[in-house]
Amino acid sequence: MNITIKKAHTNPISLALLSMEARKSVHFQDLLPIMAQKLGGEGLIRELCNGFMVLMDGEKGLITFESLKRNSVLLGLQDFEEDDLRNMIEEGDLDGDGALNQMEFCVLMFRLSPQLMAGAERFLDGGLLQAHRKQQ
Repeated sequence: MNITIKKAHTNPISLALLSMEARKSVHFQDLLPIMAQKLGGEGLIRELCNGFMVLMDGEKGLITFESLKRNSVLLGLQDFEEDDLRNMIEEGDLDGDGALNQMEFCVLMFRLSPQLMAGAERFLDGGLLQAHRKQQ
């Protein structure tokens, strides 16, 4: 199976979510590290936080199955099956509450990208260093 990445799928969140589907494909190219390199550590973290805000339930402050299903269209992911969305929640839900908080979401995005996971320390260090410099 080959996955064609549409223009709507050029942000890091869409690419990482697509990788869940792409695990079935031998030919998938992990593009999230390229986006991370382009954005830098701080930019990647900011983009992940923005993606979380797009997908979360505004009242609960969490990504629930319902909010993911409703808001994934905004990221061009309307073709995902309900089972895929449920699996995403289950895979990322570290505290067992059936939803994703911001930290769980960011961890999941890193885990969905093997190359990014390998370079996670470098990206996070860069983002933290940049944030520290801005505070001074």
